[in-house]
Amino acid sequence: MSKIAVIGIGNTLRRDDGIGIEILESLLKFYKRDEVEYLNFGIASFDLLHKMQDYEAVLLIDGIKAGLGPGELKIFELKNIKYDLKGPSGSTHELNLKDILEFSKKLKLKTKIYVAGIQVEDVSYGDGLTDKLKRSKQRALDEINEFIDVLFSSVIRKQFS
Repeated sequence: MSKIAVIGIGNTLRRDDGIGIEILESLLKFYKRDEVEYLNFGIASFDLLHKMQDYEAVLLIDGIKAGLGPGELKIFELKNIKYDLKGPSGSTHELNLKDILEFSKKLKLKTKIYVAGIQVEDVSYGDGLTDKLKRSKQRALDEINEFIDVLFSSVIRKQFS
């Protein structure tokens, strides 16, 4: 089994919320690596948590609302995110990043969880990304691909040290 998984999350029926799935599909088409497992988890169910424990590291690709410019990418380790854990979750997913963080701590997952979050503009019901996200998709794809290279290299180095 792969040591690394790249997981797309998103609802393609809610405009920009589908960006995680679109980026995942582009990675598979243009940058697929045999050593990495690529998974489409759509609207993220509890099965995602169980699947993540099979890997040393995972990269979740998802649309986020973080006050950035539409289409702007932020890559971070999930444990470094700060949430008001008592606040409501405003996600279109069964599990959002806050839930994944809480449950991964409770389950004591040893998996390193990274997030490639792309700022969404419109998550209303509709088909396709907004123009701003369409224009920024290639840049985000390239940056995420570079991050996967770095992540894969660090896992390989760790394996042989």
